Amino acid sequence: MFAGKHNALWLILSAITVVVDQLTKWLTVSNFELYDERVITSFFSLTRRHNPGAAFSFLADAGGWQHVFFVAMAVLVCGYVFWWLWKNPTAMRLQAVALCLVIGGAIGNTIDRIWHGYVVDFLLLHYNTLQWPAFNVADMAITGGVILLLWDAFFGKHEQYGTAE
Repeated sequence: MFAGKHNALWLILSAITVVVDQLTKWLTVSNFELYDERVITSFFSLTRRHNPGAAFSFLADAGGWQHVFFVAMAVLVCGYVFWWLWKNPTAMRLQAVALCLVIGGAIGNTIDRIWHGYVVDFLLLHYNTLQWPAFNVADMAITGGVILLLWDAFFGKHEQYGTAE
Protein backbone atom coordinates (compact mmCIF):
# COMPACT_ATOMS: atom_id res chain seq x y z
CA MET A 1 0.00 0.00 0.00
CA PHE A 2 1.32 3.43 -0.92
CA ALA A 3 1.59 5.93 1.89
CA GLY A 4 1.01 9.22 0.10
CA LYS A 5 0.46 11.93 2.66
CA HIS A 6 1.52 9.63 5.52
CA ASN A 7 5.07 9.68 4.17
CA ALA A 8 4.99 13.47 4.32
CA LEU A 9 5.71 13.16 8.06
CA TRP A 10 9.18 11.96 7.10
CA LEU A 11 9.80 15.45 5.70
CA ILE A 12 10.44 16.54 9.28
CA LEU A 13 13.83 14.85 8.81
CA SER A 14 14.38 16.99 5.71
CA ALA A 15 13.48 20.12 7.66
CA ILE A 16 15.86 19.20 10.50
CA THR A 17 18.61 18.60 7.94
CA VAL A 18 18.05 22.04 6.39
CA VAL A 19 18.03 23.78 9.79
CA VAL A 20 21.23 22.07 11.00
CA ASP A 21 22.91 22.72 7.64
CA GLN A 22 22.01 26.40 7.58
CA LEU A 23 22.87 26.90 11.26
CA THR A 24 26.34 25.37 10.85
CA LYS A 25 26.97 27.44 7.72
CA TRP A 26 25.86 30.61 9.53
CA LEU A 27 28.22 29.80 12.41
CA THR A 28 31.03 29.25 9.91
CA VAL A 29 30.44 32.54 8.08
CA SER A 30 30.13 34.37 11.42
CA ASN A 31 33.38 32.98 12.86
CA PHE A 32 35.73 32.38 9.91
CA GLU A 33 37.17 34.54 7.18
CA LEU A 34 37.39 32.93 3.75
CA TYR A 35 40.10 30.21 3.76
CA ASP A 36 40.70 30.44 7.51
CA GLU A 37 41.42 27.01 8.93
CA ARG A 38 41.40 25.69 12.48
CA VAL A 39 43.02 22.31 12.90
CA ILE A 40 40.98 20.09 15.22
CA THR A 41 42.88 16.81 14.83
CA SER A 42 45.70 15.53 12.65
CA PHE A 43 43.14 14.65 9.97
CA PHE A 44 40.24 17.10 10.48
CA SER A 45 39.93 20.90 10.32
CA LEU A 46 37.21 23.50 10.28
CA THR A 47 37.55 26.03 7.50
CA ARG A 48 35.51 28.38 5.33
CA ARG A 49 35.39 27.77 1.62
CA HIS A 50 33.00 28.96 -1.08
CA ASN A 51 32.08 26.56 -3.87
CA PRO A 52 30.26 28.06 -6.88
CA GLY A 53 30.35 24.67 -8.59
CA ALA A 54 29.03 21.22 -7.80
CA ALA A 55 30.79 18.31 -6.07
CA PHE A 56 34.58 18.65 -6.12
CA SER A 57 34.10 22.21 -7.53
CA PHE A 58 32.85 20.80 -10.84
CA LEU A 59 32.03 23.74 -13.16
CA ALA A 60 33.18 26.26 -10.54
CA ASP A 61 34.86 28.41 -13.21
CA ALA A 62 32.08 28.14 -15.81
CA GLY A 63 31.33 31.87 -15.91
CA GLY A 64 28.11 32.07 -13.88
CA TRP A 65 25.58 30.08 -15.92
CA GLN A 66 26.14 27.10 -13.65
CA HIS A 67 24.44 28.95 -10.76
CA VAL A 68 21.04 28.89 -12.51
CA PHE A 69 21.68 25.38 -13.80
CA PHE A 70 22.42 23.97 -10.32
CA VAL A 71 19.40 25.67 -8.78
CA ALA A 72 17.15 24.34 -11.56
CA MET A 73 18.61 20.84 -11.22
CA ALA A 74 18.06 20.88 -7.45
CA VAL A 75 14.43 21.91 -7.90
CA LEU A 76 13.89 19.11 -10.44
CA VAL A 77 15.66 16.50 -8.30
CA CYS A 78 13.76 17.55 -5.16
CA GLY A 79 10.49 17.35 -7.08
CA TYR A 80 11.29 13.87 -8.33
CA VAL A 81 12.51 12.62 -4.94
CA PHE A 82 9.44 14.10 -3.23
CA TRP A 83 7.21 12.27 -5.74
CA TRP A 84 9.19 9.08 -5.04
CA LEU A 85 8.66 9.57 -1.30
CA TRP A 86 4.93 10.18 -1.87
CA LYS A 87 4.65 6.86 -3.79
CA ASN A 88 6.91 4.96 -1.39
CA PRO A 89 5.21 2.10 0.50
CA THR A 90 4.78 2.98 4.17
CA ALA A 91 6.79 -0.01 5.39
CA MET A 92 9.89 1.01 3.40
CA ARG A 93 11.20 3.23 6.18
CA LEU A 94 14.89 3.06 5.27
CA GLN A 95 14.09 4.30 1.79
CA ALA A 96 11.94 7.11 3.25
CA VAL A 97 14.80 8.22 5.52
CA ALA A 98 17.21 8.13 2.58
CA LEU A 99 14.92 10.17 0.35
CA CYS A 100 14.35 12.79 3.06
CA LEU A 101 18.10 13.15 3.64
CA VAL A 102 18.59 13.78 -0.09
CA ILE A 103 15.75 16.34 -0.13
CA GLY A 104 17.09 18.14 2.96
CA GLY A 105 20.64 18.25 1.65
CA ALA A 106 19.57 19.48 -1.77
CA ILE A 107 17.43 22.24 -0.22
CA GLY A 108 20.25 23.27 2.13
CA ASN A 109 22.75 23.73 -0.69
CA THR A 110 20.16 25.38 -2.93
CA ILE A 111 19.45 27.99 -0.26
CA ASP A 112 23.17 28.84 -0.33
CA ARG A 113 23.21 29.10 -4.11
CA ILE A 114 20.21 31.44 -4.10
CA TRP A 115 21.41 33.64 -1.19
CA HIS A 116 25.14 33.70 -1.88
CA GLY A 117 25.72 32.41 -5.40
CA TYR A 118 27.90 29.64 -3.95
CA VAL A 119 27.77 26.89 -1.34
CA VAL A 120 29.51 27.41 2.01
CA ASP A 121 31.73 24.44 2.90
CA PHE A 122 33.49 24.13 6.24
CA LEU A 123 34.49 20.53 7.02
CA LEU A 124 37.92 19.49 5.81
CA LEU A 125 39.57 16.08 5.96
CA HIS A 126 43.32 15.95 5.36
CA TYR A 127 46.42 13.82 5.75
CA ASN A 128 49.81 15.52 5.60
CA THR A 129 49.59 17.65 2.44
CA LEU A 130 46.63 15.75 0.94
CA GLN A 131 43.17 17.28 1.36
CA TRP A 132 39.70 16.04 0.54
CA PRO A 133 37.55 18.86 -0.87
CA ALA A 134 35.76 20.77 1.90
CA PHE A 135 32.12 19.82 2.46
CA ASN A 136 29.13 20.61 4.68
CA VAL A 137 26.13 19.04 6.46
CA ALA A 138 24.00 19.12 3.30
CA ASP A 139 26.70 17.21 1.40
CA MET A 140 26.80 14.60 4.17
CA ALA A 141 23.01 14.26 4.08
CA ILE A 142 22.97 13.77 0.31
CA THR A 143 25.83 11.27 0.44
CA GLY A 144 24.30 9.40 3.38
CA GLY A 145 20.92 9.33 1.65
CA VAL A 146 22.40 7.90 -1.54
CA ILE A 147 24.34 5.27 0.44
CA LEU A 148 21.14 4.25 2.25
CA LEU A 149 19.28 4.05 -1.08
CA LEU A 150 21.99 1.80 -2.50
CA TRP A 151 22.01 -0.34 0.65
CA ASP A 152 18.24 -0.68 0.45
CA ALA A 153 18.36 -1.49 -3.27
CA PHE A 154 20.94 -4.25 -2.84
CA PHE A 155 20.07 -5.67 0.58
CA GLY A 156 16.49 -4.57 1.31
CA LYS A 157 13.70 -7.12 1.38
CA HIS A 158 11.07 -5.77 -1.01
CA GLU A 159 9.07 -8.88 -1.93
CA GLN A 160 6.07 -7.92 0.18
CA TYR A 161 5.86 -4.52 -1.50
CA GLY A 162 5.77 -5.83 -5.04
CA THR A 163 9.17 -4.40 -5.95
CA ALA A 164 11.30 -7.57 -5.98
CA GLU A 165 12.15 -9.21 -9.26
